[in-house]
Amino acid sequence: MVKAKSINIQTVSWQDYALSLREIRTQVFIVEQHVTEEFEWDALDEIAIHLLAMVGNQPIACARIIGNKIGRMAVIKTSRGKGFGMALIQKALEIIKNNGQKGNGKSSAHLSAQTHAIGFYQRAGFVVTSEEYCDVDIPHVDMEYNFESSEPLR
Repeated sequence: MVKAKSINIQTVSWQDYALSLREIRTQVFIVEQHVTEEFEWDALDEIAIHLLAMVGNQPIACARIIGNKIGRMAVIKTSRGKGFGMALIQKALEIIKNNGQKGNGKSSAHLSAQTHAIGFYQRAGFVVTSEEYCDVDIPHVDMEYNFESSEPLR
């Protein structure tokens, strides 16, 4: 089992890393969860901050940040349950918090979580802020991480 500390998380651009980001998101969202390509790919990828997690030379997880919203978080199946997702969400929170300290006024982070992942995000300090709804036929809830009242980043 690979430990999360062997992960390398980089901030990357869509222009330079689209192939790796697409590979992960295709495996997770399109193949596993049957999200259509029409819904998966959008113009926001061009303007987002992307996080790419690597173990060695292998891309294993990704997420994107737009303002204070985290989205498109995906970990390939063979890398789940090893702490990589938690390392990725903590890095995303760190980026949003640091951007807020630079005067962007971001005191919280938001995401739309698939309901099966609520516990994961709660362990990271997020709280549910909405009723359940469907997005691309998958049950979701909105969640928020408040930098002033949530537990310190671990």
